[in-house]
Amino acid sequence: MRLSDLKIIVTGAAQGMGAHFATRLHEAGAQVAAGDINEAALAELPQGIHRRKLNVAVEAEVVSFVAWAHGAMGGLNGLINNAGILRDGLLVKKDRGTGAIIKLPTDQWNAVLGVNLTGATMMVREVVAKMVETDSKPGVIVNMSSIARHGNRGQSNYVSAKAALAANCVTWAREFAAFGIRVGAVAPGMIETPMTQGMNQKARDALVANIPVARIGLPEDIWLAVKFILECDYFNARTIDVDGGLSM
Repeated sequence: MRLSDLKIIVTGAAQGMGAHFATRLHEAGAQVAAGDINEAALAELPQGIHRRKLNVAVEAEVVSFVAWAHGAMGGLNGLINNAGILRDGLLVKKDRGTGAIIKLPTDQWNAVLGVNLTGATMMVREVVAKMVETDSKPGVIVNMSSIARHGNRGQSNYVSAKAALAANCVTWAREFAAFGIRVGAVAPGMIETPMTQGMNQKARDALVANIPVARIGLPEDIWLAVKFILECDYFNARTIDVDGGLSM
């Protein structure tokens, strides 16, 4: 698809990669509906981008947002599933001082799965349902996975969500083929965003030291992969790793 033909939703669009994707799409002539829980940051996006508060973990908000986006743009043929959060922690650990057994709180598990997997899945469901209802095709969906999907210490919840999104990229590509909708995924490595800027500095430095290209990634690096999926009509059901060669 040509970027200028897109009428596309970007979730988690207020900052970081989401804001970069929304801006680049807008610059390319696409119509963009940006959603995020951070309304103040949404307001900083370029004029001409449609924007509205969205918590993807709330089903009613997802349903309402998709209907609004379709009306605001006069159609809908794309989605970038970018919203995500971190609530890292070991599943089980022993306190070094007291010897007490500490377990990952269930609310931390549920919070990450609620946004990163259930919310993303509800977005796909509602966007595809609207596209099928209105016979809008071709269409394209890009899920943001992660190289952490292969497994990463202290991220059971995040790994589970991102692995599922990559796997369902295949599932959904097969299910939606009859509707003319492609599904791809991008799996970033360590990227310079507000999320990674909040990391423990020692852990951050150790990760960067293991990246063969010797630098942290930038949102533009990930945009190039997203752009490829959007534009290449023969790309489907696959995940692109963009990680500078990092192995976790």
